[in-house]
Amino acid sequence: MSQFDVVVIGAGPGGYVAAIRAAQLGFKTACIDAGVNKAGDAPALGGTCLNVGCIPSKALLQSSEHFHAAQHDFAEHGITVGNVQFDAAKMIERKDAIVTKLTGGIKFLFQKNKVTSLFGTASFVGKNGDFWQLEVDDKGAKTTVEGKHIIVATGSTPRALPLVDIDNVNVLDNEGALNLTQVPAKLGVIGAGVIGLEMGSVWKRVGAEVTILEASSVFLGAADQQIAKEAFKYFTREQGLNIQLGVKLNKITSGSKVVVEYNNAKGEAQTAEFDKLIVAIGRVPNTHGLNAEAVGLQKDERGFIVVDGECRTNLPNVWAIGDVVRGPMLAHKASDEGVAVAERIAGQKPHLDFNTIPWVIYTDPEIAWVGKTEEQLKAEGVDYKKGTSGFAANGRALGLGKAKGTVKILADAKTDRILGVHMIGPMVSELISEGVVGMEFCASSEDIARIVHAHPTLSEVVHEAALAADKRALHG
Repeated sequence: MSQFDVVVIGAGPGGYVAAIRAAQLGFKTACIDAGVNKAGDAPALGGTCLNVGCIPSKALLQSSEHFHAAQHDFAEHGITVGNVQFDAAKMIERKDAIVTKLTGGIKFLFQKNKVTSLFGTASFVGKNGDFWQLEVDDKGAKTTVEGKHIIVATGSTPRALPLVDIDNVNVLDNEGALNLTQVPAKLGVIGAGVIGLEMGSVWKRVGAEVTILEASSVFLGAADQQIAKEAFKYFTREQGLNIQLGVKLNKITSGSKVVVEYNNAKGEAQTAEFDKLIVAIGRVPNTHGLNAEAVGLQKDERGFIVVDGECRTNLPNVWAIGDVVRGPMLAHKASDEGVAVAERIAGQKPHLDFNTIPWVIYTDPEIAWVGKTEEQLKAEGVDYKKGTSGFAANGRALGLGKAKGTVKILADAKTDRILGVHMIGPMVSELISEGVVGMEFCASSEDIARIVHAHPTLSEVVHEAALAADKRALHG
């Protein structure tokens, strides 16, 4: 029986990073994962994010943006192209190649850092002295390993919709949405969250008629509503996404077509017929098969593993990170928790501030934010000030042909400390890091305003928003 100092269950962005960091700190480390490649004939590390989530979706978004640009944007640059054609299968092939390269990269990193990679599902068996026993099931071939510390990083799975089963033929989850090899004439999406908006954007750009049905009456409720309303305008009026809010689903029938019966926000009965339907109504923690009950591992009423502020469970030396615990279901949050847990096992004192974790939606324009929204500050009775600036007059944005969007900085009215940064516009997934660093170091809006920003760059809009927070904008 193999014994390890640290055993990580799950090789997603939280698990594989935790395993690598633990090995770097001198611990004998193993990582157990049951992920397989698209063909189903070989192991694939990286979890949902790398295989059927973050990475492949960004590849498709980029491909679809290029196709859209060739059709609609090249002419204003003086570039004339012929009959632009789109090959969905080729786009999927490129996406798959990127995924294969990165999963192989994790395998290399495991070898480099001497992490033992074990294939299969893991479940708790019990305890042997100071060691926890785990059964590893590799398609029926079972072995037992022991770990002094266990890190549960089993991630999440798509939330089911009771009205219809996912078959990934006509009714798709995120994985199915990433593997369409033909453009559906009519595409329906249930859910206007990150996955729904990103996948809807991909297939709209390449020719699908896209309808997004959202139960909430508020668009992007987690985002600052000034930014969300601007995004809604771009997505609906300019890009042609049919986003319906306040929808109540009644019945979904899947046959040669997918028929959705629902009531709109006015309560009127509606019927829509789609070639494909993507179900993107959120995700739930993946604790199935852990045998948590056998060892008394505590879960809450929603199925999340209960942890304290440092990711400790109720069991000694058993930790949990990422989507399977409280907090935002974000890959980068999981990775940082994994690093922090490995360092805590080593006796270090790392700190992770949830208030400075950035959020990003990779639509066009992109949306990103960190910290409190204006709505949250009002609800909490915080006296704040704000500064906004747009990309419309930014030289770099105009040169890119992407002069749309806004940067908004919220700061404490008395201390000027930055409380939140919210953006919609070109490459704000990159620009948001300035806000993250600023908040992590307790910067004021004046600190950002006093920093010299290169010209011409998109970052000048952040600078201008910081100046505007003190009512001294130079270009607004």
